[in-house]
Amino acid sequence: MSAAAILALAAAGTIVTAPAAHGADPLFGPNVTIFDENWSVDAINSALQAASHEGEFSLKRHQFFFAPGTYGVNNNADNPLAATNIINSELGYYQSVSGLGASPDDVLINGAIHVEPERVCEANPWDCQQPGSLTKFWRSMSNLAFNPIQQPVGVDATRPFPSGITAPHQMRFAVSQAAPLRRIHIKGDLTVFGRVGEYASGGYLADSKVDGQIVTGSQQQWFTRNSEVGTWEGGVWNNVFSGVTNAPATDFGQPRAGGVGVTTNVDKTPVSREIPFLYKDGNNFKVFVPKAHTNSTGANWSTDASAGQSLPISDFYIAKAGDTAASINAALASGKNLLLTPEVYYLNAPIKVTRANTVVLGLGYASLVPNNGTAAIEIADVPGVKLAGITVDAHTKNSDVLVQVGPRGATAAEVANPTTLSDVFIRVGGPWAGNATTSIEVNTPNTLLDHIWAWRADHGDGVDWHTNVGDHGVVVNADNVTATGLFVEHYGKNQVIWNGNNGRTIFYQSELPYDPPTQADYMDGTRLGYSSYRVADTVTSHLAQGMGVYSFFDDTRNNGNHVYAESGVQAPQNANVRFESLTSVFLNGTGGINHVINGTGAQVKGGSPATMTAQVVSYPGVDRSAPTVSITADPAAPGPNGFYTKKVTLTVTASDDFLPAPRVEYRFLSAGTVATKPAARVESVALAAAVPTEDAAQDEVPVEDDTEWIRAEGPIVLGNGDHSVEVRAVDAAGNISASASWSGKVQVAVDAETPDPGTPSVTPTPVTPGDGGAATPGVIAAPGAQPGGGLPQTGAAGQAGAIIALLLMAAGIALGAVRRARAQRG
Repeated sequence: MSAAAILALAAAGTIVTAPAAHGADPLFGPNVTIFDENWSVDAINSALQAASHEGEFSLKRHQFFFAPGTYGVNNNADNPLAATNIINSELGYYQSVSGLGASPDDVLINGAIHVEPERVCEANPWDCQQPGSLTKFWRSMSNLAFNPIQQPVGVDATRPFPSGITAPHQMRFAVSQAAPLRRIHIKGDLTVFGRVGEYASGGYLADSKVDGQIVTGSQQQWFTRNSEVGTWEGGVWNNVFSGVTNAPATDFGQPRAGGVGVTTNVDKTPVSREIPFLYKDGNNFKVFVPKAHTNSTGANWSTDASAGQSLPISDFYIAKAGDTAASINAALASGKNLLLTPEVYYLNAPIKVTRANTVVLGLGYASLVPNNGTAAIEIADVPGVKLAGITVDAHTKNSDVLVQVGPRGATAAEVANPTTLSDVFIRVGGPWAGNATTSIEVNTPNTLLDHIWAWRADHGDGVDWHTNVGDHGVVVNADNVTATGLFVEHYGKNQVIWNGNNGRTIFYQSELPYDPPTQADYMDGTRLGYSSYRVADTVTSHLAQGMGVYSFFDDTRNNGNHVYAESGVQAPQNANVRFESLTSVFLNGTGGINHVINGTGAQVKGGSPATMTAQVVSYPGVDRSAPTVSITADPAAPGPNGFYTKKVTLTVTASDDFLPAPRVEYRFLSAGTVATKPAARVESVALAAAVPTEDAAQDEVPVEDDTEWIRAEGPIVLGNGDHSVEVRAVDAAGNISASASWSGKVQVAVDAETPDPGTPSVTPTPVTPGDGGAATPGVIAAPGAQPGGGLPQTGAAGQAGAIIALLLMAAGIALGAVRRARAQRG
């Protein structure tokens, strides 16, 4: 907004400056204002409205608190345009408004603090649905109760058709990402989209109660967690509820009027922890730190000892303008928690959290800028850390990682007290041309990610494919990590890489990058583009629900070149790696997304509404396909007399379209042979297995006329004789392949220096498994039906197909175990 416009509004009585001496709190610095009941309604509205006009990439930050009490007058609620003496303001960039009560109901606001879409077409707003609310980021409210009475504000109030008008008893919060409502009580209705249906890309609501109706309307997606609602209406592509009382039932993919359902309802939130918050206990400031919960539903506003811990403000180092990494780290090392007041902190070294259970709490979108190529925050190998309410901006010098949760290989974790990241927002570009390879790296087991927006800027200063460079938004290397409300957008490679086992995601929203210049610039090896959400092939258990991946390969940046991603989600096809309620959407531009997940789901592209969205209700389906098995011999054929005169190696290859790879079983069909059972099991061998030596212990097992199938467990040597061996593969679902067999006569010459080949022998081949856990015997874990390409590797490269090496030598069968090293972040 221009200076002239601001002056004009000020002259009209809309924008004035609140008296600094009255509002600024000396404990928390000049950017924190605390209202109490001594403030007039006009002064409160003026202060709020004055701070609501920051630009999208402003470096100013604002936190407003309401002390316990009642603000505004409940009048004309049925006719809000006639109401007087109400709290009424819009909420702007980098503006947070919170109550200081122990409960949201300790602060009652008669009025509304609302967010309206951006207006472009003044005469007829219906003609301009964008940008609407698509850039209404970085603002929040928490710990407040509203009796909704809303009026238009400022210039909007002078329009023939104001945006700020709502129905009686309704408040509008038309936002997109990084704009949470937490611990809010709406004693009426809430709408989260514009008056004329302008586009919006939110949003997040948690630990809240809405007594009446929530209307999502044109919101592309919305996530609500652990709340209580009256009724719910609307939604475009991906509405997700977790632990929400009265939430609508799941109808994702089901026919409904005008299309198909888009709602996913998870009955209970598997792991949750509400965000720490500042409150007043009498005249004393404290920070309440809620406990974590499992399988929870509904809001929980208790602050007693059973619900969490109250920490006195004296336990916190209160950082203000001028603080450095050195001063902050000295305070943390002395045992203090950290409260970051609303500022932009430039750091020449990372903030280091080295003590278990440390709380780092930001106010008013406190921002960290690592300007020396380091991380902004590094958490040590300790459990129970709470990191909340911060924004991190990558600087021009590349950082390998911006927020590192535990060192690589971290082990310290407490299931009941997970390290938790709440309202952590990352930007790579926007204010300037920032660069960071990975935004958030999670190495601590059992970490909880609750409302994350990792964003490589698609607009702002220095935005270009080769200028603000970021590969990955979130990389999860740890096991048992849960994400509730994960928003990751525009990174140059995989937006999310999940390497840990037993991961869980509830709600995922992602836009692929807008700006690859050509398809050649956006290739994952030979695979078209990068999947947004990538689960490593070594992962054996994972569950993700409510996922939306969108494409807009901008033709103004790629000169009209078609750019495609092969799939929005890429994962091993394993019955224990599961996905529910997935959607792909073509937003605009060129190209599109060929499949929703792996090779499943229709292509989305331009052309007609029917080709612009695709859904997959669940993945994978039921495994009803049998594996296949084949067998080859080395030597490939006997000598001229029909005998093999040297050791024979049979290699059996078993393949399946699901992981884990099928097991191999064998049996002997001819009499007169003796099998040997190895004394030790082979855990891993190289893909090209070495010939075993002949000096190891073994057990002899007679197999004459044996027709029982035996699971191949390790190298087995057969003596001279006439042999017929049959093999088959059995997958995890119990499907059995057609069998394959080999027959032949072996006669190996014996001399004084060569042991009798009729005396079987075995040498196990011990090879240390990779970093992903114990090896699976005989498995190279990649189903043959999977798309090509894969994750960046630092260990042994993966192979296409599930291969089981079965070695039959002279008088036996040798089975090796092979596994692929875990995919590492590139």
